[in-house]
Amino acid sequence: MSYSVGQVARFAGVTVRTLHHYDAIGLLAPSTRSDAGHRRYDDGDLDRLQQILFYRKLGFPLEEVAALLDDPDADPQELLRRQHGLLTARIEELQKMAAAVEHAMEARKMGINLTPEERFEVFGDHDPDQYAAEVEERWGGTDTYAESQRRVATYTKEDWQRIRAEQEDWGNRLAAVMDSGVEPGSEAAMDLAEEHRQQICRFYYECTYEIQTCLAETYVTDERFTATYESIKPGMAQFLRDAILANAARHA
Repeated sequence: MSYSVGQVARFAGVTVRTLHHYDAIGLLAPSTRSDAGHRRYDDGDLDRLQQILFYRKLGFPLEEVAALLDDPDADPQELLRRQHGLLTARIEELQKMAAAVEHAMEARKMGINLTPEERFEVFGDHDPDQYAAEVEERWGGTDTYAESQRRVATYTKEDWQRIRAEQEDWGNRLAAVMDSGVEPGSEAAMDLAEEHRQQICRFYYECTYEIQTCLAETYVTDERFTATYESIKPGMAQFLRDAILANAARHA
């Protein structure tokens, strides 16, 4: 069976002009011609075209393709093995490229996707990215960090306003518990410590009791965290730390 140049062009997804060019340079000459002189391609020609297009997709120039296919000592099985090796190498290269693109996409998503005006409206003088570099350096390779970044990347201005309002309400209620004179190990204080953990779970990442107790230590050892809670009520950082430890022990 033989095929016209138009049929072969449709089979292979190339133009008729391309097939004419391959014929002109001796890369793919049709095996026969019709009585009217039109090109006719047989199955062997289609096999050769398939080989040509494979190497072209891998970036081989036409001269090298011709040399490969016209080598009298070439073993068809060896050609297939070589093609397989080239494809495997290309797949690995593309996988690395895809991973690099995903990393770039993730990097662009990191942080808070708000305009400067929205950031100021939601956070005021507080910069939510103030410690971003430090946080990434310390926890950037963890699943917890990745989960937090994925969640944060989806939040709108309204989401951040809701989160801020809920956290402020929690802080006011913790201050009221402190004013009542109860100890950090009281039920009321431990319940608010548990609520603190649940907020982290809902808004940022899965916060275990172990993680929360580690955070609690930074509230009294890192002056930046201490200042955050002390601005709500003096003594709150230590009180919260003790309440968190008591709550963790309660759930042990």
